[in-house]
Amino acid sequence: MDDTPRPLIDHLHELRRRLFWILGTWAIFAGIAGYWVKDVFELLMGPAIGPVRAHGHKLIVIAPPELFFTYVKSALLAGFVVSIPMTLYQIWTFVSPGLYKNERRFAMPFVLATSMLFFSGCAFGYFVAFPNVFEYFLSLEADYVTTSWTTNTLFSFMSRLYLAFGISFQLPVVMFFLALAGITRPEALARGRKYAVVVMFAASAVLTPPDIVSQVMLALPLCVLYESGIWISRVVVRRQSESATPSAAE
Repeated sequence: MDDTPRPLIDHLHELRRRLFWILGTWAIFAGIAGYWVKDVFELLMGPAIGPVRAHGHKLIVIAPPELFFTYVKSALLAGFVVSIPMTLYQIWTFVSPGLYKNERRFAMPFVLATSMLFFSGCAFGYFVAFPNVFEYFLSLEADYVTTSWTTNTLFSFMSRLYLAFGISFQLPVVMFFLALAGITRPEALARGRKYAVVVMFAASAVLTPPDIVSQVMLALPLCVLYESGIWISRVVVRRQSESATPSAAE
């Protein structure tokens, strides 16, 4: 850790530089996505558009600028997702001067693991959860009910799903750092498994749109990730014990 005090203005300049990189990267990727915005929108909304077409429906637009602004938001969402590794790297670079040398070695593993878990969460939702969610919604139709979704409503719904799955899949990373800091123990995590399941279902209800299918589709992989987090915590504690033993012997 760098113990040399730095003026507040230096920290503000550093923060501004990191924000410039984050926002600049986001803007560049959003601009690239904007060039193929129709394809990007169809790709992002694919899990919903497929079932909609299969049921003989189309998305609708109920306001003149609605489709335009939906396309803009699609480009921004795509730019945000693609720029996540750079965002995480810049955040870590900003906080790293306050860390010890042995803690800084986690920089690249942190960026890679967090990015991969976020993308894995989005991919799981895209290929597994989301199509089933929309297929379920469309199956609720009856002779006296027809489904008509607007582009803006669908985009807002899908954006929440992407963020919910991507953020929730960070659970192993959170558990790793809690174990590394000595805040949690694997034995306590294992004993609290049943309470954790309740919390995960409750969190899924908050993070996802208000339907039981989305909630279950998110909660189930979270249970698996929780088990993997317990295993990771055991590895961390074991390695800390092994590294502490030679020091005690000396």
